[in-house]
Amino acid sequence: MKKLLFVLMGMGMASSSWAAGDFYKIDPAHSFAHFDVDHLNFTTLKGRFDQTDGRLMIDKKNNNGFVQAKIAAVSVNTGFGKRDEHLRSPDFLNVTEFPNIVYESTSLKINADGKTAVVHGNLTLLGTTKPVQLDVTSIRCGINPMNKKETCGFEAKTSIKRSDFGSTYGLPGVGDQLQLWFGIEAIKED
Repeated sequence: MKKLLFVLMGMGMASSSWAAGDFYKIDPAHSFAHFDVDHLNFTTLKGRFDQTDGRLMIDKKNNNGFVQAKIAAVSVNTGFGKRDEHLRSPDFLNVTEFPNIVYESTSLKINADGKTAVVHGNLTLLGTTKPVQLDVTSIRCGINPMNKKETCGFEAKTSIKRSDFGSTYGLPGVGDQLQLWFGIEAIKED
């Protein structure tokens, strides 16, 4: 999880236009990916992933940036161990073969209000990569009173079909549509 390497040159993100921004490391202790999915049309199953890592860049002058995030699939947590083990199995996340869920933006545009954004990018889940748009509903930056470092917080949401990524176990009883939302804190790099 901690071995996430960012190869910006290889991704074409090291141009001079990216040099104007500030780089932030996602704080894994305060960042979580959450999900919910319909269960047998009776309830909505909710859960989260406990290990999220990554890096982002914010260019406030040009209202753009990028994000790269990695989620450890094994860290899925619904509060019920037996169900979590099933979610880790080949029926769902297949964490042995596909240990990470990765999102890499292709564009990030901060809206005129400076408090919301739209991110286009690619989500890789179960070895399948598909374009996914994130709607950032909140951006808040300031000095963290605990560590005295500039920190930004982001809330984002999206929706995907798990079948688009090859996860079809239990359909239609276990819903196809996954609602995803992300609470991210990121600390400015020195």
